[in-house]
Amino acid sequence: MYLLISLPQALNGFILVVTSEGLIFYSSHTIQDYLGFHQTDVMHQSIFELIHTEDQQEFKRNLHWALNPPHAPKGELSPEEGKSVGSCAVTYKPDQLPPENSSFLERSFVCRFRCLLDNSSGFLALNLQGRLKFLHGQNKRSEDGSVLPPQLALFAISTPLQPPSILQIRTKNMIFRTKHKLDFTPLACDAKGKIVLGYTEAELRMRGTGYQFIHAADMLHCAENHVRMMKTGESGLTVFRLLTKENRWKWVQANARLVYKNGKPEYIIVTQRPLVDEEGGEHLQKRSMHLPFTFATGEALLYHSAYPIPGFPDPFKNKGKTSKSKKTSHNCEGLSQKNGINPRSLMSTVMQQDKAVY
Repeated sequence: MYLLISLPQALNGFILVVTSEGLIFYSSHTIQDYLGFHQTDVMHQSIFELIHTEDQQEFKRNLHWALNPPHAPKGELSPEEGKSVGSCAVTYKPDQLPPENSSFLERSFVCRFRCLLDNSSGFLALNLQGRLKFLHGQNKRSEDGSVLPPQLALFAISTPLQPPSILQIRTKNMIFRTKHKLDFTPLACDAKGKIVLGYTEAELRMRGTGYQFIHAADMLHCAENHVRMMKTGESGLTVFRLLTKENRWKWVQANARLVYKNGKPEYIIVTQRPLVDEEGGEHLQKRSMHLPFTFATGEALLYHSAYPIPGFPDPFKNKGKTSKSKKTSHNCEGLSQKNGINPRSLMSTVMQQDKAVY
């Protein structure tokens, strides 16, 4: 048992089990160290959501026992693909397949996977090495209601094509990740983040917007990159200060990425690396002071800018129809639009912070 638990940590990679339909049946928790996705975020999701579009056919090919998946005519979806995006499942009877220990079922190939930790291309090339084996305990049924026999699934170890550098190995132990709603409200934080910041997940969620934890002098810089991320899917490297539970400011270098589900943004994953104060100060001196909006007039609303964000309704479009929602004009500190400050603005967020932290 101990060997099974410690095996993923000993690997320079992670374990992956993918069904013939292309669904991730299992992933070891170490996937987070290589791709930035939490284990629970990827399990039972389509593997093709993570794979580069140019490599999806190669992955489908390797899911098929004869490396020859069925192809639908151009512009048409096969019946299987209509049920599951990217599906290439074919139901077999065990006696139609070669023995499970046959060399025909061994697999070794390379695919590019979406990586939340990569700041250049956004993808990491992985070598997948393993074999097709029968996946038991699925209890799937055919259209007539009969129980289907166990089907083949890919059991593979996924390792980076390019070994990590010594610097990457050293810094990996300091990196932590947080999960947020689209307006940056915290949802979750990994174990390393809890150690660096000192908060529990419940304490992070209590304060509402994640901007409550950001230094006032860094808020507009973060908001500008937040807007960029909502438009492009990635914030780019952002250096700012986070408030720890001990009321101290901790410099971090962060990169935020949108995570999509069924083609729509679902949440934000932020990968953060702690910096020493001197390094943070250097970034502050280099920071551009050009800002896309004004801090004090209430224009700095959370990811609201002069440019429409494709796929998102404008929450400010129907400003005149707010008579039924007077309660929303007051926040937990009693701030009101009567004083000219929108409770959703960054100025309102600053006014809610404890002055003692500065």
